[in-house]
Parts: sequence; structure tokens; C-alpha cells
Amino acid sequence: MLKMWKTEDSGEEWEMKLKLCGDGKFKKLKTSVVSRSPMKLWMTRAITTVLLWTCVVHLMSMGETWGPRLLKSWTSCYSHQDVELISVPAEVILPPKRVYKNNGYLMVSCNGGLNQMRAAICDMVAIARYLNVTLIVPELDKTSFWNDPSEFQDIFDVHHFIASLRGEVRILKELPPRLKTRVELGLFYSLPPVSWSNISYYTHQILPLLQKFKVVHLNKTDARLANNGLPLEIQKLRCRVNFNAFKFTSKIEELGRKVVKILREKGPFLVLHLRYERDMLAFSGCTHGCNDEEVEKLTRMRYAYPWWKEKVINSEMKRKEGLCPLTPEETALVLTALGIDRNVQIYIAAGEIYGGERRMKTLMEAFPNLVRKEDLLEPSDLKFFQNHSSQMAALDYLVSLESDIFVPTYDGNMAKVVEGHRRFLGFKKTSLLDRKLLVGLIDEYNKGSLSWDEFSSTVKETHADRMGSPKMRVVIPDKPKDEDYFYANPQECLQLLDEPLRST
Repeated sequence: MLKMWKTEDSGEEWEMKLKLCGDGKFKKLKTSVVSRSPMKLWMTRAITTVLLWTCVVHLMSMGETWGPRLLKSWTSCYSHQDVELISVPAEVILPPKRVYKNNGYLMVSCNGGLNQMRAAICDMVAIARYLNVTLIVPELDKTSFWNDPSEFQDIFDVHHFIASLRGEVRILKELPPRLKTRVELGLFYSLPPVSWSNISYYTHQILPLLQKFKVVHLNKTDARLANNGLPLEIQKLRCRVNFNAFKFTSKIEELGRKVVKILREKGPFLVLHLRYERDMLAFSGCTHGCNDEEVEKLTRMRYAYPWWKEKVINSEMKRKEGLCPLTPEETALVLTALGIDRNVQIYIAAGEIYGGERRMKTLMEAFPNLVRKEDLLEPSDLKFFQNHSSQMAALDYLVSLESDIFVPTYDGNMAKVVEGHRRFLGFKKTSLLDRKLLVGLIDEYNKGSLSWDEFSSTVKETHADRMGSPKMRVVIPDKPKDEDYFYANPQECLQLLDEPLRST
């Protein structure tokens, strides 16, 4: 029985009791109610309504105490932060379009690997913005050593790229039809811009070509803009492109999160960018530790690519100058000397290591928890990435950003761009190895001239302040190629910590 309802009618009292009962009793109650006079029926309904509303009001006023317990699923009666509603995608607020007089259309063809192209595209957006032109979505390199057929939209979220930069520069997926016809007829100008150029080069040399031909094609884009001496707004725009406009496709992002989750479930992890792959060794001429057959193969490969200009290379001399990637054996010594726990997870961010298991044996013995993406993922996860080296590199890039420590064994494009991105994310630990010093110490240790304690303490001391902490970017007047790379240390864009900037 829930409650007694009581009222008066000509001095008589009556009561109704609601019970969970059989059909017979329910029909008897229904007949009794119907037989009442209309006035009694109306009064009963009125009082019932008043009492029900009173209950509701009391419950609502006690919402914090009773609401979540009693009415959590009654979304029509009770609204609370803890109630999980059907999610509606948040409306993306786009920046207002920048209005400017269009001086022409800029087409660009990138060259190199993923991170070389990434940095180049940042430069091209900045140049297009400064010249007030329309940029066509860049064409990626498909003819390099990797022969990756990926288009821009296969790696990056092209819609996000265009929309996020609409307040800076107009970007189109392709030329308007009439201009496309002109290009097909050869009515445009194509050239490789001068490397490490200041913005004045583009104002005085490239802009007149755009105004004359309407379409200019820059057929090489790597390192075409200076590191230093540029207006602050250009430097900041390069960062906005790199850290905000670039977003990998959802397929790459999801797989990256999956790899990081698998690693995190087992604790901290280190990403080792072991740049000891065939293309790097052939290009650099670094053959330390290779047998005669391997050296011969690398030499033939170097001669097979005409745009690799340096052919005759003294491998040992380059190594002593610190211009070679560390070998897997050297890497094992360095990581041990730095005090890296032998049981830590080490994710290898690299392609196939030249020499295979033979060259990886020492490193695997020193650090048994070496893993690669192929070890963590199912073949079905990676089937869409096969023969697409840039997409594989994008996956390694995401994992590298999330690692507790990032250790590159060579200062190539990926190492530099990841270093800069980790600085942007709060100066996350990045071990910047001094290879020239290290190979000298390693040789002394292997000869017996240094004890292990001497070797290890020297390695630790010399690298204590080489962990990606804030520092000034090195400027070398008239030698832009030798100075610090902008994307490794984009200091104009960093929220600097309380530490003072160092000049070296």
C-alpha cells in the first residue's frame, strides 16, 4: 500500500488503497471508482495531480542528493552533468578568411622523406602568406629512394590543413579549371628556389614571376627558407603550420594511440631512432662495421642515384668527424653508459636495420625489451601501410612524441623535427648525442685506453645538458647550412621555462 487518500463527501469518509493485486480486485476497484458521482471523480483527479506535482517538486529540490540515484536515467525530467547524453560533434569554429588581393598561384613539389617534406611545406605556407598568393595543396615526393605513392591526403588531414590556415592564406586542392588548362599547355614558370634564402629573395625574384605568369611551380622545397633573420610573424606562422595545421589522418592517429597505449600499459618507454638503414648508409657513405659485401652493395646504390652528388667517400674520416649515424653496437654502449635501465622498453623507430639480426645482436643482448611496431600490432593493422614508408614514418613520429625519452642516433630530418616538436610540448627529454665525442670515447674504450667507469662517467657528464632543454639557436652569419636548424629549435614559438637560455 502506497498511501491513504482521504476526502469528505456529505460527511462521509472513504479511502483508496493501491495494492499489487490480481485482476479481480483491480476490476472491483475500477467499478467502484466509476460508480462515484462526477464531482467525487473530479476531486480525486485534482487532488492526485496536486500531490504528484508536490512530490516532483520536492525531488527536484533535492536533486543533488536524490536525483542521481532515482532519476539518473530520466533524462526528460532531470538534467545533470553526470548524465551521459548522446554526444553531438562540437561545431568547429574556423578563423575568418583573410581577404587579400591574390598575386597568383603557387604550386610546390616536395622532395625527400616525410619530415623533410613536412618542414618544407611549413616554409611554403609562410612564403605564400608573405607574397599574398594562393597555395595549391603540395605534391609529395614519389620518386625518391622509398618510391612512396602516398598523396598529401593519405598522410595528413587535408580539410583540417586548409581550414585551420584560412585566416592566413588561401589554399586550394587543385588549380581552377582555366589555370589548369594553362599549366597543361606549359604556360607557367617552374624553378628550384635558392636554398637558405631570406624572404627578400621571394619578394624580389619569385613574386614578379607570379605576377607575370600567374602560376609558378617550385619543384624543390627542402631547406629553401633561412633559419634566422626572418620577421617574427613568419617564424610564428611556420610553427602554427607545423604544430597546429598538420594533423595526420584518423587512421594514422588511431594506430599511433594504439601503439602508445600498448607501451604505456607496461610502463615507461624510450624511443630509439636508430637511423642505420640502407638508404642512410649508402647516401652518407658510412660503412663502419659492415663486411666487404655490404660495403660494395652500398657503394653501388650510391652511384645509382644521380642526385646523390657525393660519390667517393672516406667512411672512417666521416665517422671521426661525427657525420655518421651510430652503429647498433655503438648505440648499445652509449645507452648503457648513460645509465638507461636494461629492462626499459625501447621502441625502435626505424625501417629495416642494415645487416639484420647480426648487427642487432649486441643491442638486443644489452636491452632485451626492444620492440618495433610490427611486434606490437597485428599484420591486419599494418596492411594498409605496407609499401608506404611515409605513412609508416608518420606512425613512428606519433610514438616518438609520446615517449619518455627520445634518442636519435643521427641528426637527420626526423630527429630534428621531432626534437623541435618535443621542445614545443614542454621540453620533453631528448638525448642529443655528441657523435664526434662519442666515437672517440668508444674507440678509446675498445682499445683499453679507458676503463668502463671512466667511459661511462665522461658520457654522462658531457650529455647532462644535452637533453632538449631551452637554449638559443646557433646563428652563423653567411653559413646558414651550418647553423642550428629552425625546426629543431623554433625558439620564437616556445613557451620558455624559468631556465635561462644558453648560447650554445
